[in-house]
This record gives sequence, structure tokens and C-alpha cells, in this order.
Amino acid sequence: MTTQWKDIARANHEGSESGAIPFPQSVRMLVDAGFDGYAVDLRRATRTYYMPDGGSIELESAPTAADVAPHFDAQAIKAALSQAQALVPGYTYQGFCAKIAAAGCAGYYVSLAGQRVIYFGRTGESLTECFPGAKP
Repeated sequence: MTTQWKDIARANHEGSESGAIPFPQSVRMLVDAGFDGYAVDLRRATRTYYMPDGGSIELESAPTAADVAPHFDAQAIKAALSQAQALVPGYTYQGFCAKIAAAGCAGYYVSLAGQRVIYFGRTGESLTECFPGAKP
């Protein structure tokens, strides 16, 4: 693993969490660097970036302001996604994470090659959302 991979992962992570890098730009940055995807674990407060050679880089995230609810509410997660995509006034990544955790989302996996995000709950329930403009 090169220092460049680590630097890109760190910059992407910090920019995503601070709101300096919006999701579409974050995705482009990772695709251009050759990453396969990344996973966000809301319970452990980590983000793991995956490389095509099987390597990974795990970084600590800010703890989510809400506990992960026991029941998965796909409609509430979709509502939070709509707000994030529209960048409604007051939107923050931390606020988004709190909303989806309160809706029972324990984490999510971003597949760059598949152009989709899989949100999953504590009991294995899931919601798959394609990137805007991507085909299922």
C-alpha cells in the first residue's frame, strides 16, 4: 500500500465528514484513485476504504449522535437520503448519520464499481440505492 492511497483516503474521509467534499466529488476522487469502495460502520465509528488488491485502510470517524435503532425503517432512510441529495439548508453529514442511525441503519457500503450504496440494519435488513443517474 502506498502513502498516496492513505493520503487520498484520509483527505476523502476528512472532507466528507466536515462537509467540504460533497458525495459526488468524494466518489469521483475515490474512483480516480482506483479504490473499490468503502464501508461506514456507525456503531464502531469507523470508515474502511477498500483497494482492488485486497488491502484496506480503516479510519476513525466522529461518533454518531444517535444510537442505532433496533428496527430498520427504509422509508426514513430514503427521506434522509433525499434531504442529503438536495442539500437542504442545514444539512450536515453528521446530521445525516444521526438520522439514518435513528432509522435503524447500522452502516452502509458504497460500491464504486456498482454505483450503489447498501444501507443495512442490525438484523441484516437492507436498502440499496443507486447513485443519482446510475442504472440498477
